[in-house]
Amino acid sequence: MGKKREDRGKGNRTHEDQEFNLDGDFRSPVTSVRDLTFENLKGVLLHSRYVQILLSLTLAGFFLRFYHLGYNSIWLDEATTFYQAKTSFLDIWQTSVTGEFHPPLFDWITHIMLTFGQSEVILRLVPAFLGALAIPVFYLIGKEYRDKNVGIISAALLTFSYFGIFYSQEARAYSMVLFFFSLAILFYLRALRTNELSQWALFSVFAAISVWSHYYTLIGLVVIFLHAVISLRNQLRERILNGKNMVIGAGLIFILSLPLFLLVFERYAALSASAPTYGVLGPILFQDTFTRFSGGYSPDALFITVIYLVIMVVGLVFLFSENRDKFLLSAMLLVLPLVASVILSSKITMNPRYLIYLLPVYFTTIAMSYPVLLKLIPNKKMLYTIVILIGIVNAPLLIGYYSGYVKEDWRGFAGTIQSYTHAGDLVVLSPGYILQPFNYYYSNATDNTIQYGVYTGKELDTLYQTKGNNSMYLVITGDIQAANPNGDALAWIKEHTKLVSENTGIYLFVAQ
Repeated sequence: MGKKREDRGKGNRTHEDQEFNLDGDFRSPVTSVRDLTFENLKGVLLHSRYVQILLSLTLAGFFLRFYHLGYNSIWLDEATTFYQAKTSFLDIWQTSVTGEFHPPLFDWITHIMLTFGQSEVILRLVPAFLGALAIPVFYLIGKEYRDKNVGIISAALLTFSYFGIFYSQEARAYSMVLFFFSLAILFYLRALRTNELSQWALFSVFAAISVWSHYYTLIGLVVIFLHAVISLRNQLRERILNGKNMVIGAGLIFILSLPLFLLVFERYAALSASAPTYGVLGPILFQDTFTRFSGGYSPDALFITVIYLVIMVVGLVFLFSENRDKFLLSAMLLVLPLVASVILSSKITMNPRYLIYLLPVYFTTIAMSYPVLLKLIPNKKMLYTIVILIGIVNAPLLIGYYSGYVKEDWRGFAGTIQSYTHAGDLVVLSPGYILQPFNYYYSNATDNTIQYGVYTGKELDTLYQTKGNNSMYLVITGDIQAANPNGDALAWIKEHTKLVSENTGIYLFVAQ
């Protein structure tokens, strides 16, 4: 019955799709890899409006992600990537076992990239490239959800997304997670439609790569398999072997990710032994996630979030009326990982960027409101207007993003502190781990200072007693409150120092 209902829905859309099809009667001659000839590709490029729009969006996406790629300084997490990636492949794996709660794949890739140099651009090259390549994948997901119009809108939303661009210009795994999990969603949709083993296998391979990129994708994969069981329930009742390919897909993910499955539970137990002191914790994670997804970290994000959420609800309602399976997939992926993350936030640090893998579902669900708009304004050229409006709405956010620093300016700060220090002076950083981004730009061999990384007020007082006639400069960031929750370090600074300068959230004090 479910299959017949879906077939009827497709039949009802045939005339409407043709009426609002920008390509008219043109049919792409490229239906398989064997059709990828120069003449066929030339014909598609010349005659398909959808290919022309998608190509334009992808090129715009590359420009937006590579523009000012090295402008912002390396910040703490990127510096962590840099220093870990400088070690050997085996040491990177060992760090995953005992250090950060992250799989090693991105650090392995960065290790290879460092053979080409150690600049900010080199560190961010792979994230920028994969962030741009995700645009056509979003198009294919939207097309799989319904049609090319939905695909174009989904791709446009990612092209001009502040959130997507921000993490495409960061030397962390988030852009890679977005790309590979998006591919996993694409082939999952195709696997559901065809139940072909090849589609389940491709889904499994990209799903496993996403797990090797970030552990939090495991939550999304559990939701996807739960959805698969629900969607295929009628076929499974008829014949249990109808679920054979799905089981093979699950087994392939397990085999490909087995080393991480053995590791993730041990790491989780170690990290959840004490309550988190930073991150987005509790139910506020719902609001913060959709705000970040919609407008990034800008002050105007709330306005765009409200617009996007309203349109998303329209898309969900339309999905419910047209395709219950895809409605359920969107609803489950937009709710259950967030619920799980709120629960986990009482044990380990949570942040909306960990959920970046949900972005293709969020944007495609927003794009699913387009058929409703067409019923109100039946004009096939409306698609052009929507794409332009998406760019216009996001333009103020992107102008703000590119016009100033959006991360701590350690590069500029390193130059500032050198104008104050002399040989023998103490340069003390708190919390101690901010030595990583600081030392990416600063070398105490240049001005013969002595560096320390400290966490507590007691450590600060000990250094103060030993400084002699030399000056003692303190460098602190807002992280000091999370790293020193009892507050004695901040109390010592307030009592014994005076502020010298401040630069993008980095504070320089001198001891009195």
